[in-house]
Amino acid sequence: MSDAMTTDLYEATMALSYLREGMTAPATFDLYVRGLPPERGFLVAAGLEPALDYLSRFRVGPDDVEAFAAALHRPYKDLAPLLGLGFDGEVRAVPEGRIVLAGEPLLELTAPLPQAQLVETYLLNQLSHQTTVASKAARCVLAADGRPVVDFSLRRAHGPQAGMQAARLGAMTGFAGTSNVAAATAYGIPAIGTMAHSYIEAFPDEETAFRAFVRTHPGPVTFLVDTYDTATGVATAARVLRDLGLGPGCAVRLDSGDLGALAVLARRILDDAGLPEVRIVASGGLDEYAVKDLVRSGAPIDTFAVGTRVGVSADVPYLDSAYKLVAYDGEPVMKLSSAKATAPGAKQVWRRPGYADVIGERDEPQPHGAAPLLETVMRAGRRTTATDTLERARERFTADLAVLPPKARRIRDPVAPRPATSPSLARLAGQVRHRIEHRLAADGEAERTGSGAARPLPGRGGALPRWS
Repeated sequence: MSDAMTTDLYEATMALSYLREGMTAPATFDLYVRGLPPERGFLVAAGLEPALDYLSRFRVGPDDVEAFAAALHRPYKDLAPLLGLGFDGEVRAVPEGRIVLAGEPLLELTAPLPQAQLVETYLLNQLSHQTTVASKAARCVLAADGRPVVDFSLRRAHGPQAGMQAARLGAMTGFAGTSNVAAATAYGIPAIGTMAHSYIEAFPDEETAFRAFVRTHPGPVTFLVDTYDTATGVATAARVLRDLGLGPGCAVRLDSGDLGALAVLARRILDDAGLPEVRIVASGGLDEYAVKDLVRSGAPIDTFAVGTRVGVSADVPYLDSAYKLVAYDGEPVMKLSSAKATAPGAKQVWRRPGYADVIGERDEPQPHGAAPLLETVMRAGRRTTATDTLERARERFTADLAVLPPKARRIRDPVAPRPATSPSLARLAGQVRHRIEHRLAADGEAERTGSGAARPLPGRGGALPRWS
């Protein structure tokens, strides 16, 4: 299936109408998150690399036109104007791994209007999902307070692609490894794995299972110790490890029950057996809330394996993201809908110390002591920078996280910094709003009196398009 047809039907219907109306001038769209959920103090920008790959290869082919025509129950020739449409626009975006706030564009795209419209759904899908999961993973890293976190999410992710993304995003935000072999291979992430309870159950007893495993995998090994009785399982694991001269690099894994209390019990058994170097891995329904509680309690857990709740971002499974037109043919436009108003014009986000961010117009002077977040990553449909790497994204994340205000870092009841609007952007918004309201009032009066359509009022840069 072509990426071009992986879209909502109304994107195709709008694009076709634009083409027939000759509306092919440059349009600028902002992709951003309207507001952070109460459970989030920050977001981690993610999904840009897959989005740029998509834009680089985007082209409407015959199969796409056929699919659009079939969906609309119309002949192929009616949709033929879409054939061959590609992407030759500009993209400015926040690099992956950067920490962002509500209202700040993650991506700003400028392209001929039909192109910019057709790519909306795919871009929203990629950036929204991946920013959601990356932000969840980042909170797990914070909660672990320096202890390794690994990804076990593939088996319950919302499809294999989502599992691949979760592994990549975990690595971006500081995870130590993944159980996903395909992701480990594709992204150069350490592969992590132990054994399942079914493996233990397939043997007569735990000791037989552990010894058989070592015969195939000489070490280091991690034994799953809670299939039957955890205390007995840990003692058996300790005996096998000691008898075989194993220890450094080996671990036992706890996957159920009161993980804090069981970790204390396991640590005592291992230490009494002369195996202080054997680590304890905890898994089983963990997320940042559970990890934080275990760390706070002093549980002697060395590594946290997080899966389902992180891979699907269970507490915040979506973000209120939007892709909104902010300029067309050189004219700033905005939406005035209640609670969903947009800011007009192309923008830049300026980061000042302490996350005192400012959202301003693209070309306004740089505020003192501030650095821009949006970078040009594509021009004329081609990348302007080399393909980004996980290492660079992780470096950006680590640097941003280190200076994030403590209240925003909190796992429970975080307080997110709020970006300000620059005076210049505020003035522009006021001008465009005034122009729209006057136009609507004039149109209403004309309709009431039957005097015909009102003339559009002049404003900054000319008249506002009537369709905005």
